[in-house]
Amino acid sequence: MEQEKLLEKVILVGCQTTEEDDLRFQYSMEELTSLTETAKGRVLVQVVQKRPKIHPATYIGKGKVEEIQALEAELEPDLIIFNDELTPSQNRNLSSSLKARIIDRTQLILDIFAQRARSKEGKLQVELAQLQYLLPRLGGKGIEMSRLGAGIGTRGPGETKLEADRRHIRRRIDDIKAQLAVIVQHRDRYRERRKKNKAFQIALVGYTNAGKSTLFNRLTEAESYEENQLFATLDPMTRKSILPSGFTVLMTDTVGFIQDLPTTLIAAFRSTLEEVREADLLLHIVDMSNQDYFSHELTVNRLLEDLEVHHIPQITVYNKRDIAHQDFVPSARNETCFISAFNEEDRKSLLVKIEEAIINMMEPFNVIVPSDEGKLLAQLKNETILRELSFDEGRQGYRCKGYSLADHQITGQLKRFSI
Repeated sequence: MEQEKLLEKVILVGCQTTEEDDLRFQYSMEELTSLTETAKGRVLVQVVQKRPKIHPATYIGKGKVEEIQALEAELEPDLIIFNDELTPSQNRNLSSSLKARIIDRTQLILDIFAQRARSKEGKLQVELAQLQYLLPRLGGKGIEMSRLGAGIGTRGPGETKLEADRRHIRRRIDDIKAQLAVIVQHRDRYRERRKKNKAFQIALVGYTNAGKSTLFNRLTEAESYEENQLFATLDPMTRKSILPSGFTVLMTDTVGFIQDLPTTLIAAFRSTLEEVREADLLLHIVDMSNQDYFSHELTVNRLLEDLEVHHIPQITVYNKRDIAHQDFVPSARNETCFISAFNEEDRKSLLVKIEEAIINMMEPFNVIVPSDEGKLLAQLKNETILRELSFDEGRQGYRCKGYSLADHQITGQLKRFSI
């Protein structure tokens, strides 16, 4: 009960146009509820309206605005959240008719991102997206908009920055972009080093809350933040993982995808998804327990196409098989695997699948390595997939059979010892 008092009371408002089918609209409202709960809000009621198109002045019709006014008097909400991005004039008109604070879906997602950002880069990305969202809305709302209080939709840059004028905000945006450019250069250098060492890179991608961090932590023994919430992970994290053969790979946990991601965020968070571009293999994690799993899968594949990474080999990992939705039917055309991230046997079978996929990208070798080449033998165990290692008395060396990456420097070294 004490917990409920701390949560902000929220009314959700959605407008379904004739172009939008019932199921998709219903899912987007359910997702808005999940987003609100993630942002520490308690949904009191949902108000929905069907219209040929969104009302240009107030998003919903006059009658619905009056209905919300009556609900406000009865329920006394702290906040009213709209399911689409409101224009500055819609926000202004609604604010003059309603007492509670008004935010839209974009502000809600930005707020969650502000709570989740851990690294300096994450915090800068959030601030940049918030300022870019705020800039066109500053003029119309004036003092009322610039002095934000506490609560959902207001976290992030902080009061002093938001009370500045447009010029100050533009200066701040330029400053953040410059700082982010430096961070991107650092990351590029790390990436170059990894490329030089030719580490095999795997990126975990998927819809928000599909279970990426849970799986990542168990495959790598890392400590990525995992929680049954939307956008639990914001900053990409890379860790080593060892496959059954001993072959070492680098795995990266990425930010969750979401449909109708605000445009300011797509631009701002592209760099956090840059890791995906460098991957040699993608693990696309899909939540089998979610009734909207099919559209989640489509959303991720569409965003992968936008990032121009759909050509990278992909394994679709259907997660949460222990609580799979009754109507679940797999739809992926590529390699698939059905697991529960908490089940050890399932994780082992996934690692075997990953190893098989990697072997398909490698070339076989069959060599005799002299017994005094100790360093090379040690490398073979970590940097290739070794299938056979035995001592050959006659040749006084080790017979090694396995697979290596064509462009890895070890492949060149092995050519000297080919049988």
